[in-house]
Formats: sequence, structure tokens, C-alpha cells
Amino acid sequence: MTEMTQKPAHPLLRNLPLITIIIVAVLGTIYLRDYLTFDALRENREALLAFRDDNYVLTVLVFIAAYIVIVAFSLPGATIATLTGGFLFATFPGALFNITGATLGAIAIFLAARWGLGEKLAAKMESSQGSVKKIKEGIDNNQWEMLFLIRLVPAVPFFVANLVPALVGVPLSRFAISTFLGIIPGAVVYTSVGAGLGEVFARGETPNLGIIFEPAILLPILGLCALAALPIVIKAVRGKKGL
Repeated sequence: MTEMTQKPAHPLLRNLPLITIIIVAVLGTIYLRDYLTFDALRENREALLAFRDDNYVLTVLVFIAAYIVIVAFSLPGATIATLTGGFLFATFPGALFNITGATLGAIAIFLAARWGLGEKLAAKMESSQGSVKKIKEGIDNNQWEMLFLIRLVPAVPFFVANLVPALVGVPLSRFAISTFLGIIPGAVVYTSVGAGLGEVFARGETPNLGIIFEPAILLPILGLCALAALPIVIKAVRGKKGL
């Protein structure tokens, strides 16, 4: 191995993907927030349906690619994209397309953060002492449970759930699997709302995006959260008892 290959990448180069995401996210929030909206979907629904009917496979590929870009660059409109997936493709396979796009976009953020900051931060936490090291060990001992928990809890922002695992050294495969499976409940709910947009448009109404917080939907999701947290609680109780 040559001296050049052994030389670590410049900090700016390592952080370039993450910096790019942040810049595009800011610009997207400023310039795209009026375009990635429910009103824009309503106004273009006929053209979208016609294009889908004439080019189904291409529509699927373009939709997933657009969803990846929206998530990867944290652009406004992820919820609208999920509704669009249901509107264009029904609850299934629309939910599958939504989950695939969201997972791949999340992986892009995860890799950008880990390449720029994650490996160094994880190494610092590993070599540190006291409370910081205990926090790192706690995350390591309950990675699967914690990953599913942050995906299932509706209050955890998607961007945060993508960054934190990268900064504490979670393996890519574990992150990808937990993301894909963990976002299924919420994705299915919003995709099903999108699948019913035809009737909503006909009545001149707007969809109920707060549906996920209604008891019939929220309680099962909280039940899944409790199942994800249960092993953590059991380990903590056993640790206190010295078992």
C-alpha cells in the first residue's frame, strides 16, 4: 500500500457529502416548499395518472428515485411523496415503493454522516470513560431494540433517526434492515390515505394527515414500541439485580 493510499482524507472532503445534504436541504426548504404540496398534487393529478397509465414501469422508477432524493437531501414533501405513492399505485404496491425509496434515502444520509463524522465520533465514545462510555455501551447492547424504537415512535423526526445511528457506529446492514421494517406501520397508514385521495379530491377536501395519532392506529404502533422497548427494560432490571 502506497503512502498516498494510507494518507487519511482531508476533513473537508470527508464531510463534503454531509455538507452537500445540508446545503441542498436549506435550498430545498426555501425554493421547493411551494411545489411539493398537497395542492400541487391535486392540480397535477390528471397528468400524473395519465403518465402512469402510459408508462407504468418508468413511473415506478421515477417515483422511487424522486423519493430517494427527497429523503436523502431532507427536502420538504416526504409526506406528500408518501401520499402520492398511494394515489398512483394503491396501498400495495404503493407502500412497498414508499418504503423502498425512504430506506434508500435514509441509507444515503447514514453513509454521508458516518463517512464524515460517525467513525471518528464512535471511536471517541469507545475510548472515553465515565458516562459517555456507558451511553455508548448501552446503545451497543440494545442496538436492534433502539433502532426499531426510534423508527416506530411517531415523534422522532426521520432525519434524526437517520443521523444518530451513524454517529454511534451502528453497522450499515443493521441500520438498513431496521429502517425498512421499522417504517412499515407508518408508511402503510399514510399510503392508504393516499390511496383514497381520489374521493378526497372529488369532495374538494384535504386528507387527514393526523390519522396516525388516532387511537385505532396509534395504540397498535405504541404496542409495537412497547415490544421493542421490553428487552431493554428486562436487561436494565437484570443488571440492577446483578443477574
